[in-house]
Amino acid sequence: MPPARAGSISEGISMARTVRTARTQGERRGRGDSDRQSRDRDETEFTEKLVNINRVAKVVKGGRRFGFAALVVVGDRKGRVGYGAGKAREVPEAIRKATEQARRGMIRVPLREGRTLHHDIVSSYGAGHVVVRAAKAGTGIIAGGPMRAIFEALGIHDVVAKSIGSPNPHNMIKATFVALGRATSPRAVAARRGKKVGEVLGRRDAETRENA
Repeated sequence: MPPARAGSISEGISMARTVRTARTQGERRGRGDSDRQSRDRDETEFTEKLVNINRVAKVVKGGRRFGFAALVVVGDRKGRVGYGAGKAREVPEAIRKATEQARRGMIRVPLREGRTLHHDIVSSYGAGHVVVRAAKAGTGIIAGGPMRAIFEALGIHDVVAKSIGSPNPHNMIKATFVALGRATSPRAVAARRGKKVGEVLGRRDAETRENA
């Protein structure tokens, strides 16, 4: 009888360990599924725009060594946008690095009625000079190249923009982000001055912009 008793105890211990291991694996699997779902939700929330890919070659002993530099714009189409640049030996890795940098450096831009800016802006960065103007409903996005990608990712529907400086996409994007960083709303200006929105704007525009 004692040997059978010892055998039953050992079998019970092994069964308990098996159940505990199965539970741990199930918890890890469930945690991994939830993390994967949240990651997929974040990826679907943002819009990614590939602006430019540049191939560079470094001459070394034995031949050339190629690399790629990617420029990406990321936005949620709800007033947030960012840009990033990444370098790698392969194109997908360069795009991944640029996308991560763009998501870390996103800024929020106040929009009028969720479709355009509140005012016109002129800005520059290095040799890049841009002019961004608010537009009325139905105008659409009148911009080219990297600037169009920024406005589409930002969620702007009506805007008129022109680049009058360097055609370099890096300078153009940085100048556009300088302009967006200067964008403000009548409500923010009124709060900074300690006044009401109607006192900052005319009576006609106050009613339409107070809720924007």
